[in-house]
Amino acid sequence: MSLQHDSHSNHPSRRDFLIASGAATASVSIGLGSRAHGASVEKLAVAGGPKAVTADASDATKWPQYGESEEQAVLELLRAPNYDPNAKLEKEWAEFLDVPYCTSHCNGTSALCSMFFALNLPPGSEIMVPSYTFFATIVPMRLFGLVPNFVDINPRTLNFDLEDAKKRLTPETKAVLPVHWIGLPADVDHIGDWANEKGLIFLEDAAHAHGAKLKGKRMGSWGRMSIFSYQATKPLPAIEGGMGVYQSEEDFGRATAFGNYDMKGMTENMPYYQYKGSGLGLKFRMHPIAAELARCQLRGLDERNDAGAAQVRRLNDRLTQLPGLYEQSSHRDDVQRLYYAWNMLFIDEKEVGVSRDKIADALAAEGVQVTGRHYTLQHELPLYAEEQWWHHKPVIPELPGSKQANDTCLGLPYFTKEVPELCEQYAQAFEKVWAHRAELA
Repeated sequence: MSLQHDSHSNHPSRRDFLIASGAATASVSIGLGSRAHGASVEKLAVAGGPKAVTADASDATKWPQYGESEEQAVLELLRAPNYDPNAKLEKEWAEFLDVPYCTSHCNGTSALCSMFFALNLPPGSEIMVPSYTFFATIVPMRLFGLVPNFVDINPRTLNFDLEDAKKRLTPETKAVLPVHWIGLPADVDHIGDWANEKGLIFLEDAAHAHGAKLKGKRMGSWGRMSIFSYQATKPLPAIEGGMGVYQSEEDFGRATAFGNYDMKGMTENMPYYQYKGSGLGLKFRMHPIAAELARCQLRGLDERNDAGAAQVRRLNDRLTQLPGLYEQSSHRDDVQRLYYAWNMLFIDEKEVGVSRDKIADALAAEGVQVTGRHYTLQHELPLYAEEQWWHHKPVIPELPGSKQANDTCLGLPYFTKEVPELCEQYAQAFEKVWAHRAELA
C-alpha cells in the first residue's frame, strides 16, 4: 500500500491506545513512538517549563525549491526568447494526466474564467460549489451570468459534501464543481455518478492536487473540464501560471479562443480557429518563463509528492493516536493524496476536554508552528449579498460543516524537506500537551 493512502489499518487503533495509556497523568509519559513508556513529562512551556521543539526550522517549509535545471532553463530562454515552452508544457501535462486537450493560462483564475465561458450555459444557470474555497473558484462565474449554489463541506475532509449537495439541487442547477482541498481528492467517482444521473456537468478545481489520484486515476482527468494553478505555493510551482484541461474539442476550442487570440493548439478545421487574430476577448497567455519552471518541476513531481506524504504519515500516524485529535482524511484505501502548505488536524473539544484555542496556545509555547486556522468562507462575504453583481442573488445558506472545520482545525506547517528531528519534537510536544490537558482545562 502506498504511503500516501489514508487507510490506518496497519497502525494501533485509538481504542488500543487509550487502553495502553489510560492511566497516564501529567507526570507520566503518553508513551508513543520513540519515547520510553513511563518517562516523566516536563512542565508545560506555557507554565514555565522547557520547550519541546528546539530543532532548527528556518528552512523546513521553504518553497518553491528551484535548482540548477530551472536556472539553466530560464537562462536559455532569456538568451533566445520564444513561446515554445508553453506548447511543450501543454503537451507534457496532457500526457501526465492522460487527457486529450490542455491550454496554459497566466494563472488558475484565468483558467477558471475560460472554463466558465466554455460551458456556454444560459444566464441564470447555477453551479454547485463549496463556499470553503478561494474566491477564484466562484467569482468569475458572474461574468457569464452564472450563479453559485453553495454546498457544504465534510468538516473532516474539507471537500465537497455530496449528501448536502443532494438537498440543494434546484431546477437551475447545471453543473457541479468540487475542489480537491490541499491535495486530498474529493469523492469524484460518487460525485460524477450523481452528476451524470441528474444530467449535470461535472467539473473539477484541481488547483491543489497536482498528481493526486483516486482509483489510480489522476485528479483533473475525471471531469468534463478542470483547472490547475501553478502559483508559487502550489505542489507544482511556477511562481504564477495555470492550466485548463478539456475532454472535448468543443470545450477546448471555446476556452482557448476566449483567452488566446493566436488559437494555439488548434487546427484549421476546428470551428473556433476562424477567430484567429482576434480571439474572443482576453489575453490569458502564460509567461514562457513560468512554463519553463513548470516543466522543470513536473519532472520528479510524483517522487516529491510521495516523499512529502511519507513524512506527514510518520508524524500523523503518531499524533492521531491522541484522544480527540483527527487529521484531514477520507479514510479511503483507493486514495493517493499529496500535501502542500498545511497539514490540517482537527480537535474534538469534548473528547480532549480542552478548547482548541488553549491547545493551540500550549503547542505554540512548546515551539510548534500551529494556528487555529480560520479560512474565509465565500458565502459570508458582501459580494454574494448584493444583487447588482449576479443574474439572481445567490442563496446564502447555513453551512455547519464549513463552520465546524474553522472552529476545530489545527493547522501545522507542511515540511518541504526531510526533518526527522523536527517531526520527532513536534510529536513530543503534542504528547506533552495531551498529558497535561487536565490542567489546561
